[in-house]
Amino acid sequence: MLATTTKGEAAGRRNLRMQLVLERITQRSHERVFQSQAMRDGIDREAMALELYECVTGRLVQPVGYVLHDTLEAGCSLDGIVGDWEGQVEAKSPIPATHLEYLRYGVVPKDYLDQVRHGLWITGLPWCDWFSYQPDFEERLQIKLVRVYRDEPTIADYEQKVRAFLREVELEVHALRTMANPLETLQQVAS
Repeated sequence: MLATTTKGEAAGRRNLRMQLVLERITQRSHERVFQSQAMRDGIDREAMALELYECVTGRLVQPVGYVLHDTLEAGCSLDGIVGDWEGQVEAKSPIPATHLEYLRYGVVPKDYLDQVRHGLWITGLPWCDWFSYQPDFEERLQIKLVRVYRDEPTIADYEQKVRAFLREVELEVHALRTMANPLETLQQVAS
């Protein structure tokens, strides 16, 4: 999310920065939403995945929606909170080929690891269970569960990068808001 390249700002970082600037200026979401059929299938199966997680772990999951940071304009949307704010869960239901990779390697993919860390940073929770569910597999291979523990040095480094990123967003918003108003300028010229 916050990576940069040696040739300049990474496209994903730039796009997120611009999205946040637009949202702060217009006061509405500018998230680009594209959903493939595989993405829709995964979303449709999320509730089933969370129910299966509860059966496998014996722990209840409560939906929480969007969770805001205590002091910053940042937040996250979690799939669920485990128990009484003991941990969080991120449930995925990918296409069979992707689930097979999760089974083979047994680690949380980097993109999802970034999502998990962001959630742990926002919530302050000690762990996140990352759960993959694929109903087309035989029963014993339908799930992969990986627990990711909060790592304070990693979280501290992440927070520092997020704070710097959010400062860039705010500086850009401030610069836009202090630009000359073209309508006002035209009115002054016309007078």
